[in-house]
Amino acid sequence: MNKVPMTVRGEKLLKDELRKLKSQDRPAVIQAIAEARAHGDLKENAEYHAAKEQQGFIEARIKDLEGKLSNLQVIDVTTVNANGRIVFGSTVELLDMQTEKEIIYKIVGEDEADIKTGLISFTSPIARALIGKNEGDEISFSAPGGEKCYEVIEVRYE
Repeated sequence: MNKVPMTVRGEKLLKDELRKLKSQDRPAVIQAIAEARAHGDLKENAEYHAAKEQQGFIEARIKDLEGKLSNLQVIDVTTVNANGRIVFGSTVELLDMQTEKEIIYKIVGEDEADIKTGLISFTSPIARALIGKNEGDEISFSAPGGEKCYEVIEVRYE
């Protein structure tokens, strides 16, 4: 299976979620199942069925996280010498050529992308257009809202 790139921060978030699921959520749902069982007839016990369903979600998420963590290629951008080029993990300050607004994005793995906080997936159209570019370069790409044009103001590795 191919390795999936992720930042150090992204790996930590996945590991923290997995740790919480195993140490807190799993034991809590096991306790809830035991309590619901004690109430008697399981056929008509909504609490039991809800707890069993929750247990299924937790176990599926644990399996999903373990699979993702086993296929990670963690990239620490602070150790990469990219000579000012935009690479995976770079923080990029851009100037929108149409609106004159400045925007900051960090290029991250698919599982850590969150456009609201400025984290964009390396597979997104804007990230694909940015990777390999330098400060001062201009990029354009097709977005759902139409053609976008940006100027790269600054590239940081943080």
